[in-house]
Amino acid sequence: MFLFATLVVPLFILSLFLSLLLATCGTTLGVRRMYIEFLLKVFEYGRETIKKAEDKKTKRTETNPESLEEQHLIQLQNMKNGINGYGPQSVISRDVDILMVPEPERLKMIPRNKSLNTLQREFELGDCMQFMKAGVEAIIEDEVTQRFSAAELSSWNLLTRTNKNYHYINMKLTILWGVGFVFRYVFLLPLRFAIIVIGILLLSILTGLIGGLPDGSVKRFLNRMISLMCFRMMARGFSAMITFHNKENQAAGGGICVANHTSPIDVVILACDNCYAMIGQRHGGLMGIIQRALDRASSQIWFERSEGKDRYLVAKRLKQHVDDPKKLPILIFPEGTCINNTSVMQFKKGSFEVGGVIYPVAIKYDSRFGDPFWNSSRQTMIQYLLMMMTSWAIVCDIWYLPPMYREEGEDAITFANRVKAAIACQGGLVDLMWDGQLKRVKAKQEWKEKQQEEYSRKIKLN
Repeated sequence: MFLFATLVVPLFILSLFLSLLLATCGTTLGVRRMYIEFLLKVFEYGRETIKKAEDKKTKRTETNPESLEEQHLIQLQNMKNGINGYGPQSVISRDVDILMVPEPERLKMIPRNKSLNTLQREFELGDCMQFMKAGVEAIIEDEVTQRFSAAELSSWNLLTRTNKNYHYINMKLTILWGVGFVFRYVFLLPLRFAIIVIGILLLSILTGLIGGLPDGSVKRFLNRMISLMCFRMMARGFSAMITFHNKENQAAGGGICVANHTSPIDVVILACDNCYAMIGQRHGGLMGIIQRALDRASSQIWFERSEGKDRYLVAKRLKQHVDDPKKLPILIFPEGTCINNTSVMQFKKGSFEVGGVIYPVAIKYDSRFGDPFWNSSRQTMIQYLLMMMTSWAIVCDIWYLPPMYREEGEDAITFANRVKAAIACQGGLVDLMWDGQLKRVKAKQEWKEKQQEEYSRKIKLN
């Protein structure tokens, strides 16, 4: 115990002091980058060790015919869990024809020398087979629910005791996992917890002090400095390694910054490089403390999703905020819920109706070092933060996309889809039309009616 206190405690205090000092100055010594490079070498060693063990198991199976069926089942399970990729691989192949197609595009499919009347025919039993097939495919593997669970990694990152198919391999890998467990929970967890607590306390105290100042350039300058400093501290609490691209496209005052949403720490990540006003669901607990702290220093927009009257007030306040170029750019996550960083789901049209310039931002996390996705239906905020603080690190890339404007005659939904497609393309994410709120509520009646309309249209055109 004396040796532990002599060696670890001074290192802990030094690491805490350096992290806070460097976060305050906005600089780095390159230690985190070296730490990430070292982790990559450890993961590669683990991958090679697992591969050798699997090769030996395959050779034993080839000499034992009774194990062929077992090996086949393992291969199917590996394919489903995405062992050869970063996420669950599709086990079925869907027909594109059954997807909803807009009316103008559907009419283009009709040959010019034929009319709708000549294409009509009586209903046949075989007409519904494709839709029955699509229904069975959706039951086996749909596009929505798999976006609300952590994506399976291609190899074990030593964060869990097992990774579904990776159990005991050999003593070296087990010892390596044990050393990593002790390092993360005994050293990193207390250090990160202390950094985050200090960052939140400073944010609450300093924003309270400047909250009493009159609105003006001095208050805006102090708020920017305090916001950048405190959020950088909190990012250090997750060992965040952030790479910003195309900084010339950063959001400016009076604009709306929209980004794909994976985690509550998206705000912390983005606020390390720019100062934003926030709009979102009003929370209690720890999130509520941060929200009230931000509200004292600058104009923020918080609402209750369950109250219908808040929607009109939010739209009105958002319009007033955008019309004032002196106010901070407002940060919005139009998906309205966290997605597992494999796709971008439907953008709500509200933020695209108020006018003004839209600054798209694409966020892509590297989940090999820690999965930032927050499954709010299964994890509390405390459980999620504990998972973040005991991960190896949070590594991500941020792309600032060129500003986008609503074109003449373009409705809000089309504009939102255009922005969403640009973010998905830049971040290497799947562009989905589905509403992320399907995680919490049942499908709307209008979605069912659209499928019924598509069914009847297909029968007519066939």
